[in-house]
Amino acid sequence: MPVGPGEVWVVIEQEGGRAEPVSWELMGEAAALARKLGARPAAVILGSAGRQLSSAAFSSGAEVAYLVEHPDLEPYTADPHCQALVELAEKFTPQIILLGATTRGRDLASAAATELETGLTADCTRLDIDTTKKLLRQTRPAFGGNVMATIITPHHLPQIATVRPGVFTAPQPVEGVSGETVVLKPHIKATATAVKQLQFVPNPDTGVTLKGAKVIVAGGRGLKAGRNFALLEELAAELGGEVGASRGAVDAGWISQHRQVGQTGQTVRPVLYFAVGISGAVQHLAGMQESDVIVAINNDPEAPIFEVADYGIVGDLFEVMPAMIGEVRQRKLAAGAAASPALLKQGGAMRMEAGTGGESE
Repeated sequence: MPVGPGEVWVVIEQEGGRAEPVSWELMGEAAALARKLGARPAAVILGSAGRQLSSAAFSSGAEVAYLVEHPDLEPYTADPHCQALVELAEKFTPQIILLGATTRGRDLASAAATELETGLTADCTRLDIDTTKKLLRQTRPAFGGNVMATIITPHHLPQIATVRPGVFTAPQPVEGVSGETVVLKPHIKATATAVKQLQFVPNPDTGVTLKGAKVIVAGGRGLKAGRNFALLEELAAELGGEVGASRGAVDAGWISQHRQVGQTGQTVRPVLYFAVGISGAVQHLAGMQESDVIVAINNDPEAPIFEVADYGIVGDLFEVMPAMIGEVRQRKLAAGAAASPALLKQGGAMRMEAGTGGESE
């Protein structure tokens, strides 16, 4: 493909006119990357919902909206969407294409990269521009999450990356913004429709809403048993939050995988994050280190979690947690209102010594 300044594209993942939140997170990041390149950020909307989503794309930073319409694009199947995206990329030669690292985004990105004979960096946690070489710097965990690798695609365009939901913050929509709209009807071969969706069965509602939670109380192997997650549930209930977990706790069968935070779980950005009995392996940090305030409770003063924590409590979690729950209740009574993260904030960083029990994870 020809090399040029191109555009920075975000493929807006949507179902029935509802866009996945990661699409708007990426749209804001694409606008920032495009400014460094001197290029235009663009939204690519595959399917009939393009016209209703284009205004949201413009308000989130897009300057161009490509609305790609074809009957075979509803519902989603890989081949028609791949053909449509590849045809669009070959026609307009973007420099960068970003997709969410969702089930659908991973599926489409890998197929499109193969057809375009270019590279793909999956599950990125950071993006930047090498302004000298005009290349996308794509950072992601490697070697089981033990190192962070920065990858470039210097010889082929477009540069394609998938990014985990929750890594970036969606921009505040700017109302009344408009941009260029390009409507296209791709040429999809009949062979691309060989796979048909016969039925769609949604996953059962797990009741887990970690993505939007303002407070998350997460536990690891230091809890010693699944029944001890009751302590976390109690604090989360007092603060109006959700319970999360490390991979170690999930692998031990103590809690549902839907509550896992980290490289192989969810990426979250709450206002307040408690890491209880979690040592802070890089795989876990990848999913929560962008939280506004991090409180770590661990009996090991050398645990890596303390390196990212705003407040560190060194002690036995089975002593600390009941005391903390009691303190929250007292403050709620004194305030005469529901608890909020602000109730727990004290001036400056805190590091307490309390007891010696409780394992780290």
